[in-house]
Amino acid sequence: MLLEADSKSMRSMNGSRRNSGSSLVSSSSASSNLSHLEEDTWILWGRIANEWEEWRRRKEKLLKELIHKGIPHHFRAIVWQLLCSATNMPVKNQYSELLKMSSPCEKLIRRDIARTYPEHEFFKGQDSLGQEVLFNVMKAYSLVDREVGYCQGSAFIVGLLLMQMPEEEAFCVFVRLMQEYRLRELFKPSMAELGLCIYQFEYMLQEQLPDLNTHFRSQSFHTSMYASSWFLTLFLTTFPLPVATRVFDIFMYEGLEIVFRVGLALLQVNQVELMQLDMEGMSQYFQKVIPHQFDSCPDKLILKAYQVKYNPKKMKRLEKEYAAMKSKEMEEQIEIKRLRTENRLLKQRIETLEKGQVTRAQEAEENYVIKRELAVVRQQCSSAAEDLQKAQSTIRQLQEQQRNSSLPDENNVAQLQEELKALKVREGQAVASARELKLQLQELSDTWQAHLSRGGRWKESPRKLVLGELQDELMSVRLREAQALAEGRELRQRVVELETQDHIHRNLLNRVEAERAALQEKLQYLAAQNKGLQTQLSESRRKQAEAECKSKEEVMAVRLREADSMAAVAEMRQRIAELEIQREEGRIQGQLNHSDSSQYIRELKDQIEELKAEVRLLKGPPSFEDPLAFDGLHLARHLDEDSLPSSDEELLGMGVGAALQDTLYPLSPQDARFLRSLERPAKDSEGSSDSDAEELATPYSQGLDN
Repeated sequence: MLLEADSKSMRSMNGSRRNSGSSLVSSSSASSNLSHLEEDTWILWGRIANEWEEWRRRKEKLLKELIHKGIPHHFRAIVWQLLCSATNMPVKNQYSELLKMSSPCEKLIRRDIARTYPEHEFFKGQDSLGQEVLFNVMKAYSLVDREVGYCQGSAFIVGLLLMQMPEEEAFCVFVRLMQEYRLRELFKPSMAELGLCIYQFEYMLQEQLPDLNTHFRSQSFHTSMYASSWFLTLFLTTFPLPVATRVFDIFMYEGLEIVFRVGLALLQVNQVELMQLDMEGMSQYFQKVIPHQFDSCPDKLILKAYQVKYNPKKMKRLEKEYAAMKSKEMEEQIEIKRLRTENRLLKQRIETLEKGQVTRAQEAEENYVIKRELAVVRQQCSSAAEDLQKAQSTIRQLQEQQRNSSLPDENNVAQLQEELKALKVREGQAVASARELKLQLQELSDTWQAHLSRGGRWKESPRKLVLGELQDELMSVRLREAQALAEGRELRQRVVELETQDHIHRNLLNRVEAERAALQEKLQYLAAQNKGLQTQLSESRRKQAEAECKSKEEVMAVRLREADSMAAVAEMRQRIAELEIQREEGRIQGQLNHSDSSQYIRELKDQIEELKAEVRLLKGPPSFEDPLAFDGLHLARHLDEDSLPSSDEELLGMGVGAALQDTLYPLSPQDARFLRSLERPAKDSEGSSDSDAEELATPYSQGLDN
């Protein structure tokens, strides 16, 4: 094989490669107790890692075979990075900054970490190093790709990467897997890529294992029940880690193709056992038996996988078919949603129409109530107009009273009388004081005159004369003082009178101002009342117009229904005439012989009875004592609530239709005789002859001939 040939050539280069200082991985790290083959494998993979680009270009077939054989554990970290081109990614420099940020998915990540590889030593235990670095990588990716965020199955892939390399390199590899290996589409919230993978896998199953596919369908064991975890976790939750890493090695090189091959290989190996199990048994078989079938020989699983037929072109065609099918389903869902919306709207419309339909009795009752309300509104309108006129006349009177000075009321008169009494008291006091002053003045004047009348002062000594002169001057000063006091009191009396007059005038002005304000408020109140009456009047007129319009519509509806009833009567008469013509034609052509005449006559009588019942239904009960008349707007007389029809059929059955029917479609004498003959009960039995039918139909047929 190519691997053996290349390993022989590697032995000759053993010494030189061990001394090479430029190697990424030196073979000197190999243990001295390794076997010769293991040592050669290490040397070979060390060379591959150092000369990766050359191997990818020139020795791709040999590289593929080596990957199928399995990548050595110590080389997986560097080889996986080289396979997905994740060695120099710019996002690696952002990792430390992303860890400082907060992610909305942190709670979900914390919840699922304990369920990721719970038996592995690296992840066992809360707050372990494995759980911490796993949380960091998942959080960083949820911040880089916010559309995907976090999905539970992705934690197993990241956990496997962390078992092989540090968290920064694991983060870069995971980002590359999501971007270039279709995993991002698998983990999107819609999981559209998972549906495509299930669709392609079902096609391969139906094509290569039709019997098993039929058994799955008969047991309602859907493909998604066992294959979804295969695609989401790449068998990491199905196989033990040694087997799962072998599958993951090939996945890093070939992509999702290995998942299809391994999944179908598992079904081929276990087809016979699965065909004998029911749904529950198959579910248990997938969980307990299949995962451990290849624990000791993973090479056998890889060999079986590459014996499965896989056609990339057919897979591309299936991808296009699935996209077209999903597009059609989306269009159908949109159409179904639109139809459901239209159906809901139509149901709402039907409910609205059903609620809007009322019986004839309700319509007539509403019409009668509207008429009564109209009469009340008219009466209110007339009374409002009268009140408005009264209010306007009152306003005019108040305005005239405001222009003309009004007399004081009783309260003002009493107040004025009290003020007048007080003034009279003050005036009396002033008069009394004036009298006292006059009396004092008179006394002083008398004393002075008496003093002057004494005379003989020349006989007295000069000293006495000087004393007398001084007394005279004193007396004259007192007289002048008394006169001045009298004049002062008169002036004060005058001031009091003037103040009293001023007070009276002020009170009068205040009363006039108060009356003016009261009249202004009353004027505003009456204006507001006038405006309200005007509004009521306009509203009453509007209601009156609406009531008149509704009454006209009711009258037109009644007329239309009566016209329909008359048309129905005419149609029934036409049907009677057609039956009579058919009977006459049958009799003339000799279709009625003696053997079947009785049966035909009975059928004819049954038809006539049905027509009679329809005529009676159209005629209805006896008409009113006085027919209804129309004045173009209202009915001539109002119906009582008990006499109102409850539906359109009862309205057709009332005397209105019968009266109009007799007026517009009068019966001829032959028709009347024919109908009277129909109303008479049949006296003959089944053996009645043809002459009886002829006697019943002859008058009517003669009328038709005439």
